[in-house]
Amino acid sequence: MQWMAWTMPTAIFFVAIATLLVIFTVLAIRFPETPRHGVLGMETTRGDRLFIVLLAAAFLNLAWLGLTDLSQWWGLLISLIVAIPIFRWA
Repeated sequence: MQWMAWTMPTAIFFVAIATLLVIFTVLAIRFPETPRHGVLGMETTRGDRLFIVLLAAAFLNLAWLGLTDLSQWWGLLISLIVAIPIFRWA
């Protein structure tokens, strides 16, 4: 896999995404849930909210990267802060 030029941050990112998917799969099997209506006005499950959070984090981090010269860790922190209300009320 050397042709892919893996770096440690890239590997950590993909391991984190894979871990989240496994955790949410286990949660769905162990604790099934019924979809709920949130502020988005549509029914969402844990998996739907995870997908929304991942999309929001991607867009926030890309905007952070393109619009600021500050450390990308701040973009990650903002993404985590945004994830809390999405999981709570979406």
